[in-house]
Amino acid sequence: MFKRLHLSFLIFVSTFLRAGETITVKGSDTMVILNQRWAETYMAGHPGIVIQVTGGGSGTGISALIAGSTDVCAASRPMKPEEVEQIRRKQGAPPVETPVAKDGVAIYLNASNPVNALSMGQLRSLFTGAAVRWSVVGGEDRRVVLYSRENNSGTYVFFKEHVLKNDDFSDYALTLPGTAGVVNAVSRDPAGIGYGGSSSKTAGIKVCAVRPDDAHPAVLPAEENILSGAYPVSRDLYYYTAPAPKGAVKDFLAWVLSGDGQAVVVRAGYFPVKKKTP
Repeated sequence: MFKRLHLSFLIFVSTFLRAGETITVKGSDTMVILNQRWAETYMAGHPGIVIQVTGGGSGTGISALIAGSTDVCAASRPMKPEEVEQIRRKQGAPPVETPVAKDGVAIYLNASNPVNALSMGQLRSLFTGAAVRWSVVGGEDRRVVLYSRENNSGTYVFFKEHVLKNDDFSDYALTLPGTAGVVNAVSRDPAGIGYGGSSSKTAGIKVCAVRPDDAHPAVLPAEENILSGAYPVSRDLYYYTAPAPKGAVKDFLAWVLSGDGQAVVVRAGYFPVKKKTP
């Protein structure tokens, strides 16, 4: 009898320990809302699994993955070769990259700004400081106020590489932590312009349409333009794991890419990895 009770107790403890597994997700501020929604939805259907989500920027998440202090790194940019190499040296294998959603980097203007569309070339001129007055791009004759992200942000890196062509941001650009900070600043500044994840919205701002060049029409970061690639500042959002995911982490990543997981992407204001089939 004692042996049966002892065995039952061991089975109970073993089950409890497995059910109480914790998954940590750290990184991109752009993805924090999405990561939280995924975590909440997944935990509701998987009692005992705890998913801890923190932001801090893609660079913070990548550093944590290199250090082995997070299960999943959320990044709004691809890892750099030197980052991959650091993980390879520490883990004995490269990180596993999984695109989990799509996003368009939105250009935010104050709602009172008469400018409604900008080309990629004009954006580059504004954010590098080559153009310093709105009148140069069809706006009022007032000085442009630039709002940017901090340099540990994946959105900052993506914008610098894809819009500025790796030129430096203007020395007068004001850096803020998170897209929400950029959006709030632009909403209060008639001369302001900023950029960030397309899921952020607030009163007092508008999203500017963007054209790849003067030969193409300007388009907004709407779903059809993101998925088709017509919007020129589109990107994938990533989960990185090192080493290859297994156990609860593998199950969670599989769910994120499932129909249920991608439905959360849409509800959170982002875009699914694959174009929806009719």
